[in-house]
Amino acid sequence: MSKRLSRIALGAVAATFMAAPALAEDLVIGLASEPTSIDPHFHNLGPNNAFGRHIYDRLINQGSNQELLPGLAESWFVTDDPTVWQFNLRQGVTWHDGEPFTAEDVAFTFERAPNVPNSPSGYGIYLAQITDVTIVDDYTIQVRTADPYPLMPNDLSTVAIVSAHAGAGATTSDYNSGEAAIGTGAYRFVEYVPGDRIVVEANPDHWGGAPEWDTVTFRPLTSAPARVAALLSGDVDLIAGVPTADIPQLADNPDVVLSQGVSNRVIYFHIDSSRDVTPMVTAKDGSEIPNPFLDVNVRRAISMAIDREAIVDEVMEGIAIPAGQLLPEGFFGVSENIEVPEYDPEGARALLAEAGHPDGFRVVLHGPNDRYINDAAIVQAVAQMLTRVGLDTEVDTMPRSVFFGRATGNEETGSEFSLMLVGWGSGTGEASSPLKSLIATRDRARGFGASNRGRFSDAEIDGLIEEALRTVDDDARAALLARATELAMERVAIIPTHFQVNTWATRPGLAYIPRTDEYTMAENVVRSE
Repeated sequence: MSKRLSRIALGAVAATFMAAPALAEDLVIGLASEPTSIDPHFHNLGPNNAFGRHIYDRLINQGSNQELLPGLAESWFVTDDPTVWQFNLRQGVTWHDGEPFTAEDVAFTFERAPNVPNSPSGYGIYLAQITDVTIVDDYTIQVRTADPYPLMPNDLSTVAIVSAHAGAGATTSDYNSGEAAIGTGAYRFVEYVPGDRIVVEANPDHWGGAPEWDTVTFRPLTSAPARVAALLSGDVDLIAGVPTADIPQLADNPDVVLSQGVSNRVIYFHIDSSRDVTPMVTAKDGSEIPNPFLDVNVRRAISMAIDREAIVDEVMEGIAIPAGQLLPEGFFGVSENIEVPEYDPEGARALLAEAGHPDGFRVVLHGPNDRYINDAAIVQAVAQMLTRVGLDTEVDTMPRSVFFGRATGNEETGSEFSLMLVGWGSGTGEASSPLKSLIATRDRARGFGASNRGRFSDAEIDGLIEEALRTVDDDARAALLARATELAMERVAIIPTHFQVNTWATRPGLAYIPRTDEYTMAENVVRSE
């Protein structure tokens, strides 16, 4: 993998020194996964968040490595009261319709974002700590939390600020139509044709200066061969999600520039570890059985049955990193004590027998087929691995537009699935994000467990997460997050398989600056010189 990565990285660097041909002022981007909505609060999903940043600003922005930067807030600090944060807002900012941006818009956003109807996975995890919002004046706002909360800037860097005058009473449909899609961002909404294109145009009055491109067209190209063909034919200027199988050939193509970077997205399996009977598991004769995933040894057996090295080497063509926890090395809150689980099919069979399933059982494995790199192929590979340890495994993959709603289910009955492939990128760039959303006991009022589709619940882990969130000292907080992660992996709250390594491809004269959050953004497309 390292040899291939180094060749790609050198190609991208060399491109910055080549003479650039004359380029149009318009940019066409081919997306591997289409946003599901223009409403920036509807679904906490990577493609939605990436696109939304073109139209909407945050109080605090994130750079390419998720470092915090001033956005609509020029500065922020904890007041003399350790439970109160103050944000000093940027003056002179206007919405795309010319109305002034004020603290009223921020207060409106904090009320709206966690409460969007029918949201598959919302933003409550980032705002639930706020107990009170005070507008000091038009350009000063204070938020109060029940306890000291040092991660407030990180959390708020994930929440798009929308206008009170355009958003009051607006539905998700109003945002999708463009009626309410009025932001302060570098680009203004033009049109949204689901399945075909999303178009934005430059906002020349943006507080950060006019953007590089006059118009940007995002084209959903969920078929990997179609994306590559569109780039090679000149129909698009940039593609995201370069197919791993095509990387060696494209790396040698002088008409293509590849850019590559490790992301913080973990690909993992959620397991139904809460219901007495789970819908997609039966005895081998089809009869109903108690949910075997309630037994931690069965969950461990599933993990041991997965050959992570084979997934990386064979399915991902070496363009991935085996995972044993929630974030890759180097991110805040990662544990140094967790090893990638070894592939041990014999051990998996022994654990299944010990748990009372010597002959296995029947399970349906679910996943999307157009969201993550090689997602359907990963599900197929894992199904074969589970079959080898005695489970009769069936595969059912589907478009992400169908998958996420069914995977989440409703509040009362939970997911329609029992064992499902999903991915999570830390929006905040540290471990509290996946711990709060994927591992913590589901609590809608507090914003915890918003994407905990397996409904895992452990009071000790919850306590560590909560303690970490109110711990101001960075070293102590990192240790608490690491310990919570260790227990979550020991008790198999989820089953990580690998971390994605992402590859973008551009035509000559352009290059892409990779982002750890995987976002494909026009501002990261740079001209070569």
